[in-house]
Amino acid sequence: MFRIWFKIIRDNHMVKDVVIEDSSNDTRTHKILRALEEACSQFDLGQPVWLDATVRDFQRHSKARFSQDNFIEHIDFDYMEIQVIEE
Repeated sequence: MFRIWFKIIRDNHMVKDVVIEDSSNDTRTHKILRALEEACSQFDLGQPVWLDATVRDFQRHSKARFSQDNFIEHIDFDYMEIQVIEE
């Protein structure tokens, strides 16, 4: 079971969160991208852009933050954090 936690943070408080589970036999990358798409849909957000720094953080720590720099449209929160909690 693959589980990834998405959190919306504003003023150092979590205002929304969701855990997406995926039990398919797909690759880790495909599971992450599919979960990101589903979480953004639930949060009514556009897809963030994976910047090089975001990719490096995620590869090192299985955790990354998407701030205003990662989104094309304006966001009303400080950042969205994603974290793999089970592989």
